[in-house]
Amino acid sequence: MSNTFEQESLNYHKAQNEFDTNGKTGTLLTKPCNTEKELSMAYSPGVAYPCLEIEKDIDKAYDYTNKGNLVAVISDGTAVLGLGDIGHLAGKPVMEGKGVLFKSFANVDAVDIELNTKDTEEIIKIVAAMADSFGGINLEDISAPRCFEIEERLKEICNVPVFHDDQHGTAVITTAGLINVLEMTNKPVEDLKVVVIGAGASGIACANMYKQLGVKNITMLDSKGVIHSGRDDLNKYKQQFAFDTDDRTLEDAMKGADMVLGLSGPDLIKPEWVKTMSEESPIIFACANPIPEIMPPVAKEARDDVIIGTGRSDFPNQVNNVLGFPQIFRGALDVRATKITENMKMAASRALADLAKEPVPEHVQKAHGRDDMEFGPNYIIPSPFDRRVLVYVASAVAQAAIEDGVARVKDFDLDAYKEKLQRLADHLDGKL
Repeated sequence: MSNTFEQESLNYHKAQNEFDTNGKTGTLLTKPCNTEKELSMAYSPGVAYPCLEIEKDIDKAYDYTNKGNLVAVISDGTAVLGLGDIGHLAGKPVMEGKGVLFKSFANVDAVDIELNTKDTEEIIKIVAAMADSFGGINLEDISAPRCFEIEERLKEICNVPVFHDDQHGTAVITTAGLINVLEMTNKPVEDLKVVVIGAGASGIACANMYKQLGVKNITMLDSKGVIHSGRDDLNKYKQQFAFDTDDRTLEDAMKGADMVLGLSGPDLIKPEWVKTMSEESPIIFACANPIPEIMPPVAKEARDDVIIGTGRSDFPNQVNNVLGFPQIFRGALDVRATKITENMKMAASRALADLAKEPVPEHVQKAHGRDDMEFGPNYIIPSPFDRRVLVYVASAVAQAAIEDGVARVKDFDLDAYKEKLQRLADHLDGKL
């Protein structure tokens, strides 16, 4: 990035006029407070009435407060983007940014909370104590393997959805792409060989979701090479992917691979290794940012039939988590879900896969500067600019929550909900 962009970004995060505030988020009042009567209802004495209703029935908090549309974005700053352990307050701009995405893409209100502790037990205790104030908890940028235990324990304790987007966001989006590649190539999912470069939070979550889809053969690599049964340095999360194999390096693992998922670092995949992948339409998700494990033109030069996606917006098939977490929470919040289940995540993936097969609106193509966006090797994942993502994903997640019995809402009309989501999408687009 140029120094000019750096300065523009710094300026963007500061107040633009005397009535503005620093940062990217603030408070939006949803009720007027301009008269004596409105003031008395907003606070004392009128506020006592909803308090008493909630005292009688705690679920009334969804009716009389912002709980049902409020997510806490919580981080300890130990794994912030590609910056690493930079401290809780240094990560605050990222958490605020997450709030911007929640609001912009799904009209979900979000509050960022940066915890000045790295102690697993303390984090669990703090988050559990505050969870009821929110409709959902989005854990963010917490380092592995601590993030696994924190999420697992909080899911057991809390009565609202707890979702660590670093783990599950990439899993949902890449699974959608994999579903579509399987359809395009007619490859049986149980015959696939999948290689995952990176055994952190995202890599393990992706591998687990591929297993749920039906993948049997997954080779995972960490910084020391292939994870195999002969190693004695594996934590319990890596051990589940250790099996007998002669593969020791990425070059070994890529031979015959149908899919490679990169969640590691720049330029780790050599073009000659791409040539050794499976004979028909291998797929690569090279998600390291800003420089992927292999650049798409380099991969295409090695194999013209390779299907490749990256985390970048300037190449086709962008793996962008904004396709997932805002809409997943939208659906979960709207049925007042108590958790986000594996079925809800898979429903989100299948919804994204389905949307990629639909004709792409002209305004979405213009946003990308393309006129060739149609289902195929260069379009297996929908665009983040397609507002239909909200309708497809949120409705699928909500329906899955109903089916799994984790929704507090019992009287659910799927068609009516889709119509409501379409109105919201139109509102976010400025059409209403």
